[in-house]
Amino acid sequence: MLNVFGKLFQNDDEDDDDDGDSGTAYFNPDMAGTRLQRAERIGDASLPDTFQTNELLYYERFKAYQDYMLGDCKTSEVKAFTADYLEKVLEPCDWQAQWCTDVFDVLVEVVDVNYKELKAQVKLVVPLQCETRGCELTEEAMNTLLEATLQKVPLQELRVVFDESGDFDQTALALEHLRFFYKHIWRQWDDEDEDDDFDYFVRCVEPRLRLFYDILEDRVPAGLVAEYYSLLARCSQKFQEFSSLRNGISSDSESELDNVSMVEGLRMYEQMEALKRKLRIMENPLLRYVLGYKVNSGQQSCRAKGPRASGGRVVHVVSVSTTVSQLQSLMADKLGPKFSGEEFEVQFHSEPLLAVSACYEGDVVIILPGHYNVTSSISIPDSISVEGFGLPDEVVIEKKNKGDSFVESTGADVKISNVKFIQHDAIEGILCVRQGKLEMENCVLQCETTGVIVRTSGHLTMNMCDLYGSKGAGVEIYPGSVCSMVGNGIHHCKEGILIKDFADELDTMPKITMVNNVIHNNEGYGVILVKPTFISFSETLQSQQLGNNYEQLDKEEGKDEMKLQVDVPVIVVDDCSLKEPVSYSSCYVVPPEFTEGNDAIKRELVATSAKKQRLQKSRLKELGVTQADDNLLSQEMFVSIQDNQFRRNGMGSFGTFLY
Repeated sequence: MLNVFGKLFQNDDEDDDDDGDSGTAYFNPDMAGTRLQRAERIGDASLPDTFQTNELLYYERFKAYQDYMLGDCKTSEVKAFTADYLEKVLEPCDWQAQWCTDVFDVLVEVVDVNYKELKAQVKLVVPLQCETRGCELTEEAMNTLLEATLQKVPLQELRVVFDESGDFDQTALALEHLRFFYKHIWRQWDDEDEDDDFDYFVRCVEPRLRLFYDILEDRVPAGLVAEYYSLLARCSQKFQEFSSLRNGISSDSESELDNVSMVEGLRMYEQMEALKRKLRIMENPLLRYVLGYKVNSGQQSCRAKGPRASGGRVVHVVSVSTTVSQLQSLMADKLGPKFSGEEFEVQFHSEPLLAVSACYEGDVVIILPGHYNVTSSISIPDSISVEGFGLPDEVVIEKKNKGDSFVESTGADVKISNVKFIQHDAIEGILCVRQGKLEMENCVLQCETTGVIVRTSGHLTMNMCDLYGSKGAGVEIYPGSVCSMVGNGIHHCKEGILIKDFADELDTMPKITMVNNVIHNNEGYGVILVKPTFISFSETLQSQQLGNNYEQLDKEEGKDEMKLQVDVPVIVVDDCSLKEPVSYSSCYVVPPEFTEGNDAIKRELVATSAKKQRLQKSRLKELGVTQADDNLLSQEMFVSIQDNQFRRNGMGSFGTFLY
């Protein structure tokens, strides 16, 4: 009946047929019969089957919303555009559907459609065909219910009965797009969006749709998913409370009660705007990547055991199979010289995961040469040492299945050395330091998704390691963490090192040491700092002045501390040239164009830290603390960035991303 509109949904580019887009063939009027699958009903067989429409690809939904349903409409035009879309593609009458609610599913026939109200006028199919959940439903009761609703039901609650002719494919898909949009894309507060002049699809639909499919395809950490839905629920509740309060205030009343309500309403509005801003950050793919999230995403898989009750310590030897000569070398080189005391005993394991899980505080894991496959994350909650007995390429641990993280360290003092890690689909990184201290030496990290992550309160020491292949940053450094990297190679990642600075002014800058690293062949910057845009013009001028002061003072010799002539606490910058040199040194003279990024990174970090200090003092004044002690506010930022080499990075040595 509606073949005249079939061409609306055809792809103009015939070459797109090779993209595997199963949606492009649905609406070809020259092809007889349905192109949709049957959704067989589970349970009561008295109801007919419906169309299977809830397994559409991202591209199919994207194209439907962009090209047909919403286009370039503004937020205020969404309902009008949606009604116009439905009027073009929906069969106006004479089709059957299941009216599906939380309480019942019942078969009805559509006799008319009100597009503006997004409702259909229906009549009950007799004899009654229904399935109920927790209640009894008769034909008389259902007719009474329909009379109460003026025979109208929401289009979103209708599921078209399966028909092989193909005449109702467009109707079934249009209702699916409508249902999905109002369930997963539209927000109650979108109607009141102040940015009504901007394209609603680009600003809201596309990022929310992308997030939905990223979650569906396990590309978002479980902690972020939980936090997002929690924020969404809180924002919805706050919006409802705010709307109820606003509706109860009389516009021409000057009563004291209404004045109090207005003050409370303003407070609710500010809270709601803060929640909406956090949601936008998570919904935006770029900000979701560069900012991540601050909470401890995902709980620790195990708790720290502490020391053994007996006081003894165990050396866990990992090997699938070993030779006599390997055991002799192990005894002569490791076990004999280092662990011959009475407090040590030896246990043997076939997998690294079993060995780490059996550890107590102070234990040692020695992994003999071999290729070990693990199927779940390796969590290290106790202070232990994990050491490969051989070269990193000889001791390989590979994780093949999906999961939030590969290696997760929360122990107070953990050491890993001489091991190669190969990552597949670890959303949160090949290695994540959530808290405590982790020291890595002479390791190889072959990433497939994300690299090393140093969370707030985490402390990473990474020496003489090789990291490559990350689709994100090789190393992500969070606010409040401590990160020391000496003599590493970081290459062939999207970004080399990403330093995160969240929007909250109370977040502290990380303490960073970067010496003699070679950061090369990354797609973006060698090092990138992500920070909020500061709108104050005076702050911008002070920041520029701060950078100039730092550059001038950095040239002075013999000064371990510099005091800046601005209204900020003292920031200590440690320069390697002023202290004992690091034991690692370059074996040849490096051209200056490969090392010029070091000073730029130091200047930017110092300037950003100064802005943080000013914001912290301003926040304390707002809270009523008029005389703040600078010593309490000051956070000495240990910055040792020296002799790093930056080669062939796509966008240069150092850059900043403002959000």
